[in-house]
Amino acid sequence: MTARSSAPQPGADLRRLVAIVPIRALEGAKSRLGGALDAEERQDLVRLLLERTLAAAGMVPEIAAVLVVSPDPAILELAARSGAQVIEQRGDGLNEGLDEALAEALAGGATAVLVLAGDLPSVSDTSISEIVATAAAAASRARAIVVVVPDRHGRGTNALLLSPPDAIQFAFGNDSRAAHQAAARAAGALSLEVDGPLSLDLDLPEDLTLAEERGLLDPAHDG
Repeated sequence: MTARSSAPQPGADLRRLVAIVPIRALEGAKSRLGGALDAEERQDLVRLLLERTLAAAGMVPEIAAVLVVSPDPAILELAARSGAQVIEQRGDGLNEGLDEALAEALAGGATAVLVLAGDLPSVSDTSISEIVATAAAAASRARAIVVVVPDRHGRGTNALLLSPPDAIQFAFGNDSRAAHQAAARAAGALSLEVDGPLSLDLDLPEDLTLAEERGLLDPAHDG
């Protein structure tokens, strides 16, 4: 994992916001949905949601670039066709992949990053813009900012906006909502939350059922 400086960070600056979408390999994707979908259906679902996420992020004018980080060449090919910049993940684990994408974003001059999970069936330019607007309204050059979008269970993190991009260490995994909030407090950053449609992700069969009931898995759904 990339080490980060503990020195005081500059304040928030959203002038160059880069979206990062981490995607794991298609093989074995969404294994916890195995009781509801076979392997091919799960892979199709991952592709559908990735395409929807990239299309939505690409429509948000404040987002300067979209990076997709994945160890899977098929995912990277799909993302490149959709107009995203791609990074082949070398390390293991979600946070390690995000650190690799963060390094690329910083090298490109990013002043803020927005991590978006790739399995949010309600993702849209409107829902992403709400996160950006929340950050913009509270941004100050005197203080870093951390915006968390929690999952519907109140424990995970479905989206995370950081400005500066390395304001805190990524802590995705069990109880990441609390971990990101604690990291923000420790860094002296302003911590905010945004609730709404992005709270639904597709980890468990009941999530899939809820998305189907809401008509969110129709390929024609536009968020």
